Amino acid sequence: MNLRTATVVFEPQTITRFDINGPRYTSYPTADRFVDAFPAERCRHWLGERGAASASGQPLSLYFHIPFCNTICYYCACNKIITKDHGRSAKYLKYLARELDLQSSCLAPEDRTVAQLHWGGGTPTFLSHDEMRQLMAATRRHFRLIDEGEYSIEVDPRKVDHATVQLLGELGFNRMSIGVQDFDERVQQAVNRIQSEAETVAVIDAARDHGFKSISIDLIYGLPRQTVSGFAHTLDRVIAASPERLSIYNYAHLPSLFKPQRRILESEMPTPEARLQILAMAIAKLTDAGYVYIGMDHFAKPDDELAVAQRDGRLHRNFQGYSTHADCDMMSFGISAISKVGASYYQNVKTLDAYYERLDKGELPVYRGIELDADDLLRRSIIQSLMCHFELSFAAIETAQGIAFRSYFATELAALREMDEAGLLRVEDQGLVVLPRGRMLVRAISMVFDRRLRADRENKRYSKVI
Repeated sequence: MNLRTATVVFEPQTITRFDINGPRYTSYPTADRFVDAFPAERCRHWLGERGAASASGQPLSLYFHIPFCNTICYYCACNKIITKDHGRSAKYLKYLARELDLQSSCLAPEDRTVAQLHWGGGTPTFLSHDEMRQLMAATRRHFRLIDEGEYSIEVDPRKVDHATVQLLGELGFNRMSIGVQDFDERVQQAVNRIQSEAETVAVIDAARDHGFKSISIDLIYGLPRQTVSGFAHTLDRVIAASPERLSIYNYAHLPSLFKPQRRILESEMPTPEARLQILAMAIAKLTDAGYVYIGMDHFAKPDDELAVAQRDGRLHRNFQGYSTHADCDMMSFGISAISKVGASYYQNVKTLDAYYERLDKGELPVYRGIELDADDLLRRSIIQSLMCHFELSFAAIETAQGIAFRSYFATELAALREMDEAGLLRVEDQGLVVLPRGRMLVRAISMVFDRRLRADRENKRYSKVI
């Protein structure tokens, strides 16, 4: 059996038994472990180290956070600013250009090749056409975007017409992520996101007309007023649109942290049992439709780049989710954006005022970060392997890291015995494999190797695994 392509097995009793709060592991260590007052000179150091090693030819990934939205979606936990004033976005782009100058100046001229670019939000399509041109032009002044790169953007179909999609294609975007969440009108009313199937399909059709290679649709289960039959109808309509990728996220209700969620009535939310029924139905329906389970919340068509990368052992995970570019350093721009460069992560300040103040002083707008030690790098490689490929080779890790795996991770291997006995994984002489029954719980399995999490395993800052 090829475990990278094995069908996921969904067992409600097993899910319930091991469904704990835990990180999504878009990084290790996770962002809540970053240290406040991380000095900007350390960012420059790591960017400079990239420049010193630029002969390796490893391209960059760029991320731009566009925080503006016209309306508020009650479920949203992103760092966003609700406004209809384009004067605010015009000012923001001027400061993004300053940050581009500051960060890129730390790189060697030959170290500016980009293979991936992503605009996220917020709502990137809040920007006017001229603002989109302005940001892409500023990016290309500092970096060289290769022709065969992956350039993606998050799109709100309610605010995008055919001309906007055409412009995005002309600017170089070739992948699109479309937020849907649910087509059920009752659910849409409960979360304040009214979006028709027709306008969503129109954007998908326009993207295909203008050369977009991959369309991804985002859905959420666990929203108020959702039912198994209602979400099944949504999935039927989404499958008919035939996106290359789908993400089905678990709604994490954390109103103490995210104020908009206080407008959601907990009495209208599905019970834990109903949530599991919705998820089980979704997995069955998508696999029956030919989609491959990639991991976590992600599905893709068998010929999509994500599915191919997983089969080939090239899949990677970063702050944008699953990626086909392993170990790509990521430079990120805008408020709250997180960069990964070398053995470091660093995050920008979260408010516009703080962002503008730092850049007015000619300073990088960084406020926290972390530098990884040898143990962090080792554990990051293990968690990456589990999250992306559902397996570990003890010999490969021992050769690369110069350790005796069973001795170094004796505590972790003992902690995995319960999961082994439950049929979630199998520990063999040469390595560890996550079995089909354990794939939905790979976050819980990965947590065993998270040394920094051990002290507060049930931390409520994290969402449930399922």
